Amino acid sequence: MLCPQVWASVRQGLSRGLSRNVRGWASGEGKKVDIAGIYPPVTTPFTANAEVDYGKLEENLHKLGTSPFRGFVVQGSTGEFPFLTSSERLEVVSRVRQVMPKDKLLIAGSGCESTQATVEMTVSMAQVGADAVIVVTPFYYRGRMNSAALIHHYSKVADLSPIPVVLYSIPANTGLDLPVDAVVTLSQHPNIVGMKDSGGDVTRIALIVHKTRHQDFQVLVGSAGFLLASYALGAVGGVCALANVLGAQVCQLERLCLTGQWEAARKLQLRLIEPNIAVTRRFGIPGLKKAMDWFGYYGGPCRAPLQGLNPADEEVLRVDFSSNGWL
Repeated sequence: MLCPQVWASVRQGLSRGLSRNVRGWASGEGKKVDIAGIYPPVTTPFTANAEVDYGKLEENLHKLGTSPFRGFVVQGSTGEFPFLTSSERLEVVSRVRQVMPKDKLLIAGSGCESTQATVEMTVSMAQVGADAVIVVTPFYYRGRMNSAALIHHYSKVADLSPIPVVLYSIPANTGLDLPVDAVVTLSQHPNIVGMKDSGGDVTRIALIVHKTRHQDFQVLVGSAGFLLASYALGAVGGVCALANVLGAQVCQLERLCLTGQWEAARKLQLRLIEPNIAVTRRFGIPGLKKAMDWFGYYGGPCRAPLQGLNPADEEVLRVDFSSNGWL
């Protein structure tokens, strides 16, 4: 539970923070921060004994830093955050802050099941250097997680967060879509700057973009597989697992969309769909980490109960990349 001193510090920081620039990346008085761009959701490297390997984390970040990413999302779903302790989550973000390029944004996952725990984690993430937090929907009691409950949850977190908040909907993992009406209401909060939608329903993404168009609110998508369609509909970027191995190509797709080179973008998008499916829906984090090993990064093992790929799955994964010209 937050002690009274921390609560007082949070309230004081919030009152200051909403009227000034946050780490110098707000774009003007009364203007929310700009989160547009491509972000790799950073994986958490583990040793053979399932300890966090901070040395390999640093090596991966140095390599990822050569791509023109807007920043990094740390301790999101791809970072296996449900399998880390609270102290490990904070230490990973702290280490990333220390080594990442200063011109990149660090968005840290701070979602927990209760509102109180999420507020505490959010404050702690700010203290270790996060520029913003991304907050996944609480879902264990999903039957009661209606719009009213979720609006209350996110509003309280945003009220007490000293840094900007990004909503996060990933129904494949939570079984819960953040309702559009809740998103529209929350988009009006001065400390909620946008949303990451990983559901893959481009009509829903378009509806959210449309219904929040009068707010200073930005939509990121959670996959490289529907990035072109999302840009065409008004999304401003993506948090893409595939960017951990094909970062330059995902950023190239972004540039093609932003400059209106739609035919070239279409051709590139089509070549990214199969490898993207392979490292997300099909094989998940074990598939992504195996691909990272192939592309010169450290993937390594996942933390149990996630298991590595068997030889047959590994071969399917390889074909998904090689048949599209990436291996």
